[in-house]
Amino acid sequence: MLSEQIHQELSTPVASEITEFVSAMLGAARPLGVLFYGSGLRSGVQEDTLLDFYVILRRQSDWPRPFLARMGNALLPPNVEYHEIEIGGRLLRAKVALLSLAQFRTLTGLQTWDTTVWARFSQPVRLVWAVDSQAAHALQQCVMRATITAALWSAWLGPESGQPEEFWNALYRRTYQAELRVEKAGRGAGIVASYQDRYDRLLLPCWRVAGLGVHENGGMLKPILSPAQKEKQEKAWGLRKNLGKPLNIVRLMKAAFTFSGGARYAAWKIERHSGITVVLTPFAEKHPLIAGLPLLWRLWRKGAFQKSR
Repeated sequence: MLSEQIHQELSTPVASEITEFVSAMLGAARPLGVLFYGSGLRSGVQEDTLLDFYVILRRQSDWPRPFLARMGNALLPPNVEYHEIEIGGRLLRAKVALLSLAQFRTLTGLQTWDTTVWARFSQPVRLVWAVDSQAAHALQQCVMRATITAALWSAWLGPESGQPEEFWNALYRRTYQAELRVEKAGRGAGIVASYQDRYDRLLLPCWRVAGLGVHENGGMLKPILSPAQKEKQEKAWGLRKNLGKPLNIVRLMKAAFTFSGGARYAAWKIERHSGITVVLTPFAEKHPLIAGLPLLWRLWRKGAFQKSR
């Protein structure tokens, strides 16, 4: 059953340093749950790994942050925070996105115009912390909905017939194109190749739960769709693609005022890519936009923006 596959994946244990990081990050806060995904899950925690978490809340007030940040998250989710915590003598870094459960349900469904959340949660994910079994079940339902949404779009956007990975690859190629992200060509195909058995096992159960008919022939799958259905969904995807990049641009603008820890995140990225150490003053942490202007000048003077020859 699809629900059993999703449950098994979510409950697969992760490295102890991940659970220790989450426990330290939460402190006294008690959200509904914390989901772990991305390169840190796929490749393990390397020296320069940026961990990726989604914290799911019952209410916006369940996570400590200023009123402006809570309002920003309510109006245009998700908010993103940057956290640094020393675990076992190592400084681990994480990008943490925040959603309410109601937002998570909406953004993993078929009707949403925003492709980012359901696309991410159709990829491998772990539930590393939950406040109770009821919350864990609610989050499992959302992850299953995200996977079904992705599988249906893979049928609508993918080949007329093919092996499972061909449908997933077609889907992720389109979702990456719809987002304002700097990714290497073939990033989605690399994710599918790393978990091919998983993606092979998920596609048919998702289609069946969604009520989509399919012909099977020696490992080849052909979803039962009319040309009119394919054309209708292509137009629907066109609207989502046209909205995708503007949505992400507006989120970036919002992040200038709501990205908690953004100055430390920027300092780490600058040092990682240029080798130039950025010393953050309390003023720079509190006012990163103002402090960033003289920093840009210093970086330019040191040649950080010169193209390598």
